[in-house]
Amino acid sequence: MSTIYDAYEVVVGLEVHAQLLTDSKLFCGDSAAFGGDPNTHISPITLAHPGTLPKLNKKAIAYAVKIGLACNCSITRHNYFARKNYFYPDLPKGYQLTQHTTPICVGGHVTIRTQEGPRDIQLNRIHMEEDAGKSLHDVDPKNTSVDYNRAGVPLVEIVTEPDIHSGDEAYAYLTELRKLLRYLEICDGNMEEGSMRCDANISVRKKGDPKLGTKVEVKNLNSIRNVKRAIEFEAKRLVDIIEAGEKIIQQTRSFDAGNGTTFALRTKEDANDYRYFADPDLTPFVVTDALLQEVKSSIPALPEERVARYIQQLQLPEYDARVITDEKELSVYFEQIIGHSANYKAAANWMLGPIKSWLNETGEPITAFPIQPAVIASLIALIDSNQVNFSVASTKIFTALLKEPGKEPLQIASALNLLQDSDEGNVSAWVEEVLNKMPEKVSEYKKGKKGLIGLFVGEVKKVSKGKADPKLTNDILLKKLQ
Repeated sequence: MSTIYDAYEVVVGLEVHAQLLTDSKLFCGDSAAFGGDPNTHISPITLAHPGTLPKLNKKAIAYAVKIGLACNCSITRHNYFARKNYFYPDLPKGYQLTQHTTPICVGGHVTIRTQEGPRDIQLNRIHMEEDAGKSLHDVDPKNTSVDYNRAGVPLVEIVTEPDIHSGDEAYAYLTELRKLLRYLEICDGNMEEGSMRCDANISVRKKGDPKLGTKVEVKNLNSIRNVKRAIEFEAKRLVDIIEAGEKIIQQTRSFDAGNGTTFALRTKEDANDYRYFADPDLTPFVVTDALLQEVKSSIPALPEERVARYIQQLQLPEYDARVITDEKELSVYFEQIIGHSANYKAAANWMLGPIKSWLNETGEPITAFPIQPAVIASLIALIDSNQVNFSVASTKIFTALLKEPGKEPLQIASALNLLQDSDEGNVSAWVEEVLNKMPEKVSEYKKGKKGLIGLFVGEVKKVSKGKADPKLTNDILLKKLQ
């Protein structure tokens, strides 16, 4: 049923701050690691003492170029940092060093997939900047405490155009972006720890209207799901305001994850004047041909490239390919299995079945999985040679391997007496025994009750104590029951 909301289009632009996985900060050698006791990752440079000078972290430049290339951006060769002047108690200098006016990466896009199919979300820019520290309001009942550990940590800010039109598209975009950052190993994408943070600029307009509506900015969204929820709530709220004949006020808002609503932090009628100017203490830097080539050669096969290869070369279903490439480490493990086995579909089945179940049950990453890829390949070979069936392999042998990962599947199968008997004479004898015990059922089968074949197979399995090769059992039964 159509509602007033169907007449409107939501327009969203996202700003994502991703903390780069460098060892040290952007302009000094202080540790950039997460955590640590308050104010232990600091020095006179972080604290902006007089006479201290910044020195640019080269690895941060390479990481920024890396995400830019992965997002199909143009790379700016001649770069500089500017001072963004504003006062925050958790930024000791009183200004932030940023590339806001001269981004290192321009344009580009990230491809997403939703129920409507694939679409490119257009980017405006990616630029580098330093993070601020953290104000703590719950340490001292009367005062705000400040932890400068995070001050100066390198970030890239990835800014989209106002090109997202639903909470689902925002969810898909952030999921894909985080996947890229993790594949490139430049950010761990942990929103709960703040190493990936998202602000959403949201507006609504009547469908077909080219003019953008007044926007509100929702800040400090700490999970991909909460970004989706905030957009959906805010779009409805903005439409309600318009339909009530009221005026939307440009605001900065926050999201209450407990009840799924947003609330105003401050009104923002005009953009702040940050008085940007080139930092006089830092020389401009150039992205050279050599650096560009070095970064290009360090980029691994990215998810879409792997998906295409798994579908086209390995003949895997698209679903299998996408689940396996969801995390880089999963894809690496899968490729190590198929380095020892040409049965690609069986390898995918093991990844999506028993291995994924173990990961879900334990909450561990694939890097903690105890069984080596070559051992999984041996397990596949055991099934392919009809020595065991998948059911026995996935329940009994796999379970035993988890406890004793150093053993070989064949060794375990032999010790547990699980190897199938593919000797035609033995299987034929078991079949004869079963058919002789069930003359009435044999008669019913021959009169057309073909579904009884499953009963006979099950009985042979019992008589043989699970050792009869199921395929051979089926073939012999069909011959004898003609």
